Formats: sequence, C-alpha cells, structure tokens
Amino acid sequence: MIIYILYIIIYIMQYIIYNSNMEVESLSNLVNRVRELRARDRLSQEELAKRIGASRQTIALIERGDYSPSVLLALKIAAVFAVQVEDIFSIQDELIRGV
Repeated sequence: MIIYILYIIIYIMQYIIYNSNMEVESLSNLVNRVRELRARDRLSQEELAKRIGASRQTIALIERGDYSPSVLLALKIAAVFAVQVEDIFSIQDELIRGV
C-alpha cells in the first residue's frame, strides 16, 4: 500500500514539474506592448492597475513577460488603450511558424 501511495506522489510531482516547465516556455514566447502603450497614454503602472482592478505588481509582471494575464484582464487592458487584444499581446513569430 505504501509503495502504491509513493508511486502516486511521484507521478503527481512529475506532472506538476512537467506542466510548470511548459508554462515557463509558453510565457517566453508571449510578447506584449503594455509598457509602450502606457507611455503613449502617459499612464503609470499604478494608474493602469487602478483602471483595470489589478495591482501595480501585476502590471510590472505583465510588462516584463513574467505573467500571462487572464482573458478578462487582457480585455480590460485593451479597453483602457482602446485597441484590440491582438494589438497588445502576440506570440513570437518562430512559435507560429513552428521553428
């Protein structure tokens, strides 16, 4: 019984490690123009965060590419800048081409 439980724990840990590596890889291919658009509209990270109901730290993480926003948050950001989500967030070309 104990061996079976250990097997399940190891399986779950491998699953978590594999999926967390996949997310890091996919985030490195996501690019955004949040900082550029913020500068265009002369908004601070704090001001943008207040308008979309997020924290300043979340905006900083998004701009650095360390956080992928939810669909709802991406839509709110797009609404603030009066652009389409695709005008802010995109996937790097090499991922699309399969290189």
